[in-house]
Amino acid sequence: MLQAQKLDKQGERYVIGPTGTRLTLEDLPPANTQRWVIRRKAEVVAAVRGGLLSLEQACERYTLTSEEFVTWQEAIDRHGLAGLRTTRIQQYR
Repeated sequence: MLQAQKLDKQGERYVIGPTGTRLTLEDLPPANTQRWVIRRKAEVVAAVRGGLLSLEQACERYTLTSEEFVTWQEAIDRHGLAGLRTTRIQQYR
């Protein structure tokens, strides 16, 4: 899931998100997100991995700890998007 950012014809930076679509800074979840569903977590991880946001920017924007973000990243690496499910967290540990 590691990928580099790209530029479109207008010079806007983007990466390919977890659903296979183009993901820009404007497409990311709002900073005040309270409900973290799988897709939103995966979009933030893709944005950081692709260079749209730094880890520090993502943690500040979404009031995450770096440990929480790293947990999301490791869950994706080990189990794919299903690893981000909170209802099944015991199955993926």
